Amino acid sequence: MSSFLAHAATSHALTRLHLNPLAVTLLAGVVAVGAAGCKPLADAHASAAPKDEEPIATAAGRPPTDLSGRTRFGNASFYAKKFTGREMADGSKMDPHGDNAASKTLPLGTTARVTNLETGESAVVTIQDRGPYVRGRIVDLSPSTAQKIGITEQNGVAEVAVAPISVPLPDGSTKRITTPAEKR
Repeated sequence: MSSFLAHAATSHALTRLHLNPLAVTLLAGVVAVGAAGCKPLADAHASAAPKDEEPIATAAGRPPTDLSGRTRFGNASFYAKKFTGREMADGSKMDPHGDNAASKTLPLGTTARVTNLETGESAVVTIQDRGPYVRGRIVDLSPSTAQKIGITEQNGVAEVAVAPISVPLPDGSTKRITTPAEKR
């Protein structure tokens, strides 16, 4: 009923502005719908987006989990020393000598190959944490992993490809990603 009242009040106010009656009806409808509230479609985040575009955050403020297994491109950085020993999202402690990494979108437990696009060096990591929370960065690496692929304290950040090898699925199974070389 309140939606109807909002529509009627808006329609009356717009008519006094001497607008086209069809325009009045359309504008009043938009205002009424806005006043009533709109909910996004349940699968709105599942729509196709360009491959290198960052996912849009969900209502909870986090990007949707990426179960696709596709390779992503962006910048990598590494954990600062102050994070050594701190608890990560999966409950384990950050080990600066381990293969741990953080991703905003890959499920915890994902195994992925991170390749420095400048040096060609790569390392296999396990996603155990969430982050990085800096625009354009898609993965944070343990300091030893970062060093293996050529990221140092001097350069701090590098362009990388993150290629999932295995992705845990919500049902408890694991999706193994086959590379083009493995398909031959």
